Amino acid sequence: MSIGPVQETSATFVGMPAFPEAAREALANTQQRTNLRNATHTIRAKRASVVAEVPEWEALRVAGAQSKDEALHHLGDYLEHLEASLVANGAVVHWARDADEANRIVIDIARSKEVDEVVKVKSMATQEIELNEALEAAGINAWETDLAELIVQLGHDRPSHILVPAIHRNRTEIRDIFIREMGKVGRPAPDDLTDDPAGLAEAARVHLREKFLRAKVAVSGANFAIADTGTLVVVESEGNGRMCLTLPETLISVVGIEKVLPTWEDLGPMLQLLPRSSTGERMNPYTTMWSGVHEGDGPQEVHVILLDNGRSHVLADSVGRQALRCIRCSACLNVCPVYERTGGHAYGSVYPGPIGAILNPQLRGTASEIDQSLPYASSLCGACFDACPVRINIPELLVQLRGTVAQQGGHRAESAAMKAAAWVLSDPKRLAVAQKGATTAGRLIGGRTIRSVPGLGAWTDARDLPTPPKETFRQWWVREHDGRDGDGQARGRADGIPGSEGGLPDSDGDER
Repeated sequence: MSIGPVQETSATFVGMPAFPEAAREALANTQQRTNLRNATHTIRAKRASVVAEVPEWEALRVAGAQSKDEALHHLGDYLEHLEASLVANGAVVHWARDADEANRIVIDIARSKEVDEVVKVKSMATQEIELNEALEAAGINAWETDLAELIVQLGHDRPSHILVPAIHRNRTEIRDIFIREMGKVGRPAPDDLTDDPAGLAEAARVHLREKFLRAKVAVSGANFAIADTGTLVVVESEGNGRMCLTLPETLISVVGIEKVLPTWEDLGPMLQLLPRSSTGERMNPYTTMWSGVHEGDGPQEVHVILLDNGRSHVLADSVGRQALRCIRCSACLNVCPVYERTGGHAYGSVYPGPIGAILNPQLRGTASEIDQSLPYASSLCGACFDACPVRINIPELLVQLRGTVAQQGGHRAESAAMKAAAWVLSDPKRLAVAQKGATTAGRLIGGRTIRSVPGLGAWTDARDLPTPPKETFRQWWVREHDGRDGDGQARGRADGIPGSEGGLPDSDGDER
C-alpha cells in the first residue's frame, strides 16, 4: 500500500486556535464543566463496575489489540479480501482517498435515486468528512437519527464527545432546543414538553418516525468490517440504527479502512470490549450485521465506501499506527482530567480527548497551531492507556508527537529549552558551570517555594518550580570523601571520565 497524504482539515475547523486558547474559553463555561463532570463520572463508574466482572479482561484487551494489529500489518491484503467478499454478496464497493471523493460518491448515489433527504446512523467517519454539510450544499437534507446527534444537529452545535456528542448539554437545554427547533424541520415537540428524560426521548422518537418511514436512502458507518465474510457490523443503544439499516431501499456505508477485522472469530473479543468500555453495558442493546443484498430482506442496493483520508499516512508510522486500533469507545475521554474540564470543542476536531490528541496530528499533520498543540493537551497521567480496551499506548504517542512538533520548530520556547539543555549536557565543563549556578541559586533561595518566574508564566501559573538543590551529588561526594576512595586513591569523575591526574573535577569543571 502506498503512503497516502495527510488529511485536509475540514472547513469547520480551519483556523481553530491552539488548544490552550480554546481550552481557556471552555474552562470559563461553568455549566458545561458541571455537565461534563456529571456525565463522565457516571459513565466511568458504570464501566469500572462491568469491567470488574470479567476476570480475563486483560486477556481480552490483548486479544483485541492483536486482532487489530494483524489487520493493520497486512491491511492491503485484508482490504482486498473484504472487497471481494462484499462484491460476492452483492454490494458495490467504492474507494475514496479523501473527504471530497467520499462525499462526491454519496451525493452521486443519492441523486441517482432522485431523493432530497437521507436518514443517518451515528457515524464518526461521516462527521470526519463533513458529509452533512456536503449533502446540504447539494440540496439534500441529512437527518441524524441518534438522539445525541439529533440534539447537536437541531442545536446547530458541534459534537463534543465521540460516543455522547451532546454530553455538554443538560436536560433543560435539550428541552429548549427541541421546543425551538423541531417544528422547523418536521413534527414539532409537544407544547407541554418538560425536561423529563422519558418525555424528551418520546419527543425525539415521534419526530424521527416519519423520517424513518419515508426515507429511500440511508447512510451509515460501521464499527467493524469482517474481511472473511464481507459482514459490516454496527453496535448501538437506541434502535435507530436498525431502522436505518433495514427500512430504506438503498444503504450507503462509509467505512474507514482501519475498521477491517480478518475473521469472524476476531469479532468476539470486540463485542465484549466495546460495550463495556463505551456505555458501561455488558452487551449493547442492538447489534446489526449485514452482508450485501438479500432479496426481499432489507435494502436492495448496498454501497460500501472504503475511506482512507489520511489513514495510510498514519499506518506508515510503525509506532503511531497503533492509534488506528481505536474502536471509538471513548473510554479514554471519560477518564481524562483534561477532557473532563475542557470538553471536546477545544480539540478542533470530531475526535476529541486523548485519542484525538494523538489521532488528529497524525491524520492532518502538525502544520497548524491546533495540531501542534494537541500532543500537549495531556498531563501524561496514563489513565487513558489503562482504560483503552485495545491497549493503545497514548502517553507514548503523545511524547513522540511532542518530539515531532519540537523538531519542526513548533512550541518555540520548548524547542529553545531543549536545544539549550542539549548544549549544556553535551559538555562536562558546561554542565559543571550550570550545576554551580543552580546550587548557588539553591543556597540563596533556601527553603522558599518558587511560584513564578519571569518568562515562564504559562508554566508556573499552574505549578511550582522545583527548588534548585543546594548541593549536587558531585559536590556532596567531594565534601564527604575529599575526592578519594576508601584506599585513599584519587577517583575518576563521577561520570566515569578520569581527570587529568585521576582526580574528581570540581563543581566549576576544574580538576581537583
